[in-house]
Amino acid sequence: MIHALLHHAVTEDDVTAWAIDAAAGDGDAFGRVFVALHSDVRRYVACLADDAQAADDLVQETFLRAMSNVHLFEGRGSARSWLLTIARRAVVDSLRRAASRPRPADTSDWQTAAERSQPRNLPGFDEGIVLMALIESLPGERREAFFLTQVLDLPYDEAARTSACPVGTVRSRVSRARSMLTAMLDEKAEPAPAC
Repeated sequence: MIHALLHHAVTEDDVTAWAIDAAAGDGDAFGRVFVALHSDVRRYVACLADDAQAADDLVQETFLRAMSNVHLFEGRGSARSWLLTIARRAVVDSLRRAASRPRPADTSDWQTAAERSQPRNLPGFDEGIVLMALIESLPGERREAFFLTQVLDLPYDEAARTSACPVGTVRSRVSRARSMLTAMLDEKAEPAPAC
């Protein structure tokens, strides 16, 4: 069944129905939710956590929390929004733990290795790297709102529920993020002054 998901266009309603089935006790339904949403959860956690090494652990924690609490899912919103809210809480909890027990980490070696292992010469690769670097440079709340609505394509009301703030605040954060990104792109496009 999960193999068939890879070849079938899965809708938001499909995933929400599977989560409702999982809440009702269907053991296979949560596996379908996992396959359908793993990529979105991974990208969102990586965006929020700012730590590629911790992202995998946080994704796993997110799905473990979801599995433990799926019986509470009632389908009032989409399953994706519900899962991204759990992911956000997992990241916040992780950041709080890290702040209370700082640990030194030498990341230069793995970062260099990761950068060297990235594919090159793909159409749009360099532009994608630049765009993601610009998005990552946005202030946290603006980055989160922009990522939820523009990268993960969540509706504004679901993004507001996920980030626990009013819809108007999400709209404002996205607007400010767009303005900042436009200014940064314009700045990068300006030719260097001739010497």
